[in-house]
Amino acid sequence: MIRLTRLNGSEFVLNAELIREVEATPDTILTLVSGERLLVRDGVDDVVAAVLEYRRTVYQGMPNQGGNDA
Repeated sequence: MIRLTRLNGSEFVLNAELIREVEATPDTILTLVSGERLLVRDGVDDVVAAVLEYRRTVYQGMPNQGGNDA
């Protein structure tokens, strides 16, 4: 889950796995896998950084899937 801010200033938490696309037009628009679009105050780079941090946290400590475990 990542914390974002709507254009009206209210904060919300979004499941990062639901994000399909992030674009700047110049507002940041998130397109979810459902097709729903959300406008947020957070910049594209901030959203990307939050998603990467979320994924690092979630996948940290998972077994290596490459088959190279010794």
